[in-house]
Formats: sequence, C-alpha cells, structure tokens
Amino acid sequence: MTDILDSPHGPMPVYVARPAGEGRWPGVVVIHDAGGMSRDTRRQADWLAAEGYLAIALDLFAGRNVVGCMWTAFGNIRAGKGRYFDQIETARAWVAADPTCTGRVGVIGFCMGGGFALALAPGHGFQAASTNYGMVPEHAETVLAQACPIVGSYGARDRSLRGAAHRLNGLLDELGINHDVKEYTGVGHGFMNDHRDEHTPWYFALMGRFVGGVAFDEAATVDARHRISVFFHQHLAG
Repeated sequence: MTDILDSPHGPMPVYVARPAGEGRWPGVVVIHDAGGMSRDTRRQADWLAAEGYLAIALDLFAGRNVVGCMWTAFGNIRAGKGRYFDQIETARAWVAADPTCTGRVGVIGFCMGGGFALALAPGHGFQAASTNYGMVPEHAETVLAQACPIVGSYGARDRSLRGAAHRLNGLLDELGINHDVKEYTGVGHGFMNDHRDEHTPWYFALMGRFVGGVAFDEAATVDARHRISVFFHQHLAG
C-alpha cells in the first residue's frame, strides 16, 4: 500500500506492507540504498511483512535530484542529524502508533540506508537495527556506545568497506552491545539488493567498477535474511 505522510519537510511517500491476517506486530522502518525508492525497496518491505513485521519503506529522495540527495544524506549520516533523520522519525512514529503495531520498532537499511541504520541505533527509539553494507560512523566507539542490538551483513569483495565487518564486530564486542555481524565470502557491495528487473542507475554501474561489484547474490541474501529475521524476532517480539 502506498501512502503519503506529513513530515517536517513536506509530504513523504511511503510504502506500507502488512502481515497477513489479524494481530499486532512489531514494526520495521526500511531505508533504501543510494538509488532511492525502487521495486527492490518494496520487495524488502514485503519480505519483512511475510516474516511478521509491519514494514514501512520511505522515499527519502521523493522525486528530487538523486546526486544532490545522496550528498545531503551522507552529510546527515556524518552529522547524526538533519532532514533525513527527521523524515525517518516521522516513519518510526507513524508505525509505532499504528493500532496493529506492538510499539516495538526496528530499522533496516541498505548501502546508504545501512549507514543510517547504524547512526540511528543509539537514541532514536529503535529496539533493533540491521545494517547491510553500511559505513561505520566516525568515532564509532562514542557514537554507538548506547546503541540498540545490531545485526550487520557485509561482502568480503566490497573494497569500499574493507575491514568494516571486522571493525564493527570488535567494537560492539568492546561496548557490550548484542550483535551478529557477518562478512560473506565472494560477494561485493549491494549483494542483497536485486535491481535486475529495473533500470540500473549509471552511478551504480560506475560504483561497481571501484568497489568490487554490486551484483545481487541469492545464496548470501537467503542466509542474511534468515539471520536478520531471527535477530529481529529475538529483539522486537518481546
């Protein structure tokens, strides 16, 4: 279901996926990759709904210039605040207040969205966060000190995030934060995002040449989704 939410920065399109049947479910906010809202983003929400989560995927870019939006987004992530944090909070508050939601909400993000998921893990009202090839924030030992439980998935061939999984895993160990971080052998950046039936943005193709590929990998995706679902069930179903 497509809807429009009123955010502090104007109307924001969202895609809402509900589990089948009746009941009250935990919520999950889905944050897209650097390409913006896509069929892949909606499929991620549908998958989460099939796992028993009330999922809301928001369109942060909403028809604006993608390159400019990416610049703003990564600036927001580094600052830990800004326009897109406000919009994500709008989505989180909406799903938490929905009568079919238990009030417990997680966040999941991919690529750029994975960076947001890590930045949102402490102090933003989420009970669990899933980062998928998201950049580890600067001064992460301070930024993530009060983070909610985190599940992370990275590709070993991703040159843009070389060592990120190992660093994040060690850091969360030191901070005593419940986590599950895994690096997948043989896959690169974006391995959980299936854009094969869409027009691939030119900058994705260019990025793939420098980061070790951005191809979808079904086997790694199945495993990562299973880990995320189990982790979310542990931390959101209470």
